Amino acid sequence: MAAKNNQKLTIVGAGPGDAELITLKAIKALEHADVVLYDALVNEELLQYAPNAEIIFVGKRFGCHAYRQDQINDLIVVMAKKYGHVVRLKGGDPFVFGRGSEEIDFAAQFGIETAIVPGISSAMGVPASNGISLTQRKVAESFWVITGTTSDHKLSNDVTLASQSSATVVILMGMNKLDEIVALYQNNRTDDLPIAIIQNGTKDTQKKVIGTISTISELVKENEMASPAIIVIGEVVKNASKLTSYIKETSVNDSFLEEEFILQNLNEIE
Repeated sequence: MAAKNNQKLTIVGAGPGDAELITLKAIKALEHADVVLYDALVNEELLQYAPNAEIIFVGKRFGCHAYRQDQINDLIVVMAKKYGHVVRLKGGDPFVFGRGSEEIDFAAQFGIETAIVPGISSAMGVPASNGISLTQRKVAESFWVITGTTSDHKLSNDVTLASQSSATVVILMGMNKLDEIVALYQNNRTDDLPIAIIQNGTKDTQKKVIGTISTISELVKENEMASPAIIVIGEVVKNASKLTSYIKETSVNDSFLEEEFILQNLNEIE
């Protein structure tokens, strides 16, 4: 691979896990990449779209980092100056707890051209793929997306504020803080809100448990749930649509029946 003058960094969102949920713009960026630096939550099937690129894993998981963030920043600059176009492939959306803006700011200091390709955030894509609508008329007028673990390894103070509202709450990177989250909700509320925990959302390996604040900890233990997983709390969880699973089971030949099913559900909603 020869050195090139067109030094460029493209931050690309890979989506929540299902390889088909990446965007066309993201695929085009990968096809033109000279180097791909990809994260732990990226579906490795997507790397096939970068057949001519040098592929480097730079993933970080709780307690296990292939590279520290400052090392990733340096690697971006080194690879861009040596080879040209670096694609930084991140799970979900790179601007939703993905540190995409930090990497862009760092690369720009060295005169490297930068671009951004948004992705489907797991905070929205995973609940939707499981029939959970984050907003719903007469149930939830807004939603919070909160990190479960801050940079100083503590539970975000925003969880306290969110727990006192009627909004749907989506917590990313929160499995290690689940007991704290449960205790906080029990202290702040008298109702027993529905809660869903979805591990490896949208992938073939997905696992899901649905319970309430008072039962979820035991369900997590019984089903051996672990990270990466998202936590969804709110009344919308118990209203999860069965339409999603139905559509996955139908074929193209069932399109008429599927259309009737959709119309019936819409009538019920109205």
